[in-house]
Amino acid sequence: MFANTLFILGTDTDAGKTVVTIALAAYWQKYYPQRSLGIMKPIQSGIGDKETYQSLFNLQQTQQEITPLHFQAPLAPPIAAAKENRQVDLAIVWQTLLKLQKRYDLLLVESLGGLGSPVTDELTVADLASQWRLPAFLVVPVKLGAIAHTVANIALARQNKINLKGIILNCTQPRTEAEIFDLTPPDLIRNLTQTPVLGYLPYLENCKDLDKLAQAAANLEWETYFNL
Repeated sequence: MFANTLFILGTDTDAGKTVVTIALAAYWQKYYPQRSLGIMKPIQSGIGDKETYQSLFNLQQTQQEITPLHFQAPLAPPIAAAKENRQVDLAIVWQTLLKLQKRYDLLLVESLGGLGSPVTDELTVADLASQWRLPAFLVVPVKLGAIAHTVANIALARQNKINLKGIILNCTQPRTEAEIFDLTPPDLIRNLTQTPVLGYLPYLENCKDLDKLAQAAANLEWETYFNL
């Protein structure tokens, strides 16, 4: 039986996809300790996510299983790959995904960039999400301009028939409750996009505090829209 697999998308590079992925992973390990967890970052450019996941979680995965494709330069994958005279081989990524799906009860797959970010010279993240047909959440950073970015990304998701389950608002810096509602009013975003808003993650100074991240994830309505 295949695992439950969740694709974590974002409106842009600094939306906080990694923090949301860590929070959901921490929640899973705290509240479902008998069920297995896998994490995958299909493509990584530069240093960051793969190393973070390895340091925080005791994942029974090789580095290549966490990140099948890794490029040195912190640039868009097709540009980073070209600098190494390589190609972005999505077949490797897909084969790894299928293997991990068979192994874990929950597989969290963190995307890169926003939906319009290039994956290859011909494909964007939206194209990839459309092809994979995985249930997905969209991470939106709480900041000025977030509403417009959310509407644009949701339109792209709808155009590509992405299996989008809901939106998670993420505080990438300290925000008061009033600021959260002024910058990313849930009702307005819900009405404009016709997509559920699952709640928000507060800013955490220590983004490696798994107990606090698990508690923050417990306040999201993600299980309502994602069958565990």
